[in-house]
Amino acid sequence: MSNNQTVFIDGSVGEGGGQVLRTSLALSCVTGRGLHIENIRASRPKPGLGKQHQACVRAACEICNGKCQGASLGSKTLDFQPGDVQAGRFSFDVGSAGSASLVAQTILPALFVVEKPSTIKVSGGTHNPLAPPFDFLKESFLPAVAAAGFRGSCKLIKPGFYPVGGGKMSFEVQGWQQQGNQMINLCLPDEHLEIQARIYTARLPAGIPQRQEKLLLRSKLDFEIIEHIEVRDSKGPGNCVVIRVCGDRYTTVFTAFGRKGRPSHEVVREVVRLVEDFLASGAAVDHFLADQLLMYMAISKSGCFTTNEISKHCATNMEIIKRFLPVSFDIDQEEKTYKVLCSGACVA
Repeated sequence: MSNNQTVFIDGSVGEGGGQVLRTSLALSCVTGRGLHIENIRASRPKPGLGKQHQACVRAACEICNGKCQGASLGSKTLDFQPGDVQAGRFSFDVGSAGSASLVAQTILPALFVVEKPSTIKVSGGTHNPLAPPFDFLKESFLPAVAAAGFRGSCKLIKPGFYPVGGGKMSFEVQGWQQQGNQMINLCLPDEHLEIQARIYTARLPAGIPQRQEKLLLRSKLDFEIIEHIEVRDSKGPGNCVVIRVCGDRYTTVFTAFGRKGRPSHEVVREVVRLVEDFLASGAAVDHFLADQLLMYMAISKSGCFTTNEISKHCATNMEIIKRFLPVSFDIDQEEKTYKVLCSGACVA
């Protein structure tokens, strides 16, 4: 879709972080509208573009032969003019331990709405705090957006943990295949749930995963499976505890990360608490997935879900999306859950 009207974005709006930039770049590619963004990452300790955000800009430029000004390290202002998005085979390297997932999520929406399939490979961090880990993308995010015809798959080539990185993941993206009333509709929770855990460790003493497994079993959660994956080819140390809430229709993924000086009981307590809060709410979608679904509901003109929290990320994403697309988001609170409904015009 081509539209020469430039969208002006204040990067300090809402949560004031990198998500404002990524959502803006993604929708600029989808709609063909130019982007001028100021105050990039104004709410962060080091404002402006970091290496990861530069990788997002480079990726956006490459998939549509776009042009940009202001993409230097630390820049707080960016002008981006997209061209026509083209399917193809793409490879990107964050150049640090920055999240490979966030780079992929910047360009996935645009590649989903072209007719031909694409292949993406991204190197960097695959399991990072404050970013969607690979497990979330594969088991929660991609199945959820597939309900609206956005079909793709991903593969973990090599895990990469913060702060060293060195991981790689790949994506196979199909053209948008919307049919009839196909839409994201995640309002009712699954009735039959199975709880599973996965413990990743790399270059750490053998006692750490054993200790974390014991702590998981002491929690109030009823685990069916707890598996340990030891990553032998990691460039640096790493630890990630993943809890998967598996239902008949979809899987919800929660994670917490170990780091030097952080005891295992804190890591396990964090991820267990996330699961317990989600299960107690009766919502179908956790608040991490909630803000990821908004753009795809807007592109496909409709969708709804229930979630246990409207995070600042989620509220910010709604505001940015409405600057690019003629959609509305309605929120109704029902006891411990929030129901989000999207309606608007189709753009593809």
